[in-house]
Amino acid sequence: MSRTLIPLAVSDASSFAKSLRTQLREHEGVPSHLELLNMLARAAGYGNFQSLRATVNVNAIETLAPIPESDKAAPKLDLKLVERVARCFDTDGRLTRWPSRRSDQIVALWVLWSQFPSAKDQSEPEVNVLLRDRHLFGDHALLRRELCDMGLLSRTPNGGIYRRIERPMPPDAANVARRLR
Repeated sequence: MSRTLIPLAVSDASSFAKSLRTQLREHEGVPSHLELLNMLARAAGYGNFQSLRATVNVNAIETLAPIPESDKAAPKLDLKLVERVARCFDTDGRLTRWPSRRSDQIVALWVLWSQFPSAKDQSEPEVNVLLRDRHLFGDHALLRRELCDMGLLSRTPNGGIYRRIERPMPPDAANVARRLR
């Protein structure tokens, strides 16, 4: 799984430092990596690191720069990539295995994204059912997380409501989706 950068901006460095100092003083011993991440997030005004991460994932979509007209020329189709990813799906269009290459994973996620209803809020259980029905390797949470991290699905900070983000589908992924239909 690729690493997602999670920026942390604070409006007042002084109050951030004071809050962090207080938390470190109250903690016994050296905090673990996760404890330190939680402390940093709380000092910045978030409940914990997970709430910071959820906020960043939801807001990351808003910061995507539009593609300049000059770059919108039809990209070449990578037929090897299309073939490789198509082999990861069965005849019913279900993902049979999680591809090892990141480029293949991205295309597979786009194909799954295309199977989500557009302009419809869905609860986490509804998203889980949809993903369970569309893969066979038993890790719907990985797929849900990756779809959110890639900016294909948005979710509320508490993770209760999900919505498909409308974006143009890359040609390789569109080709795989057409083959599966």
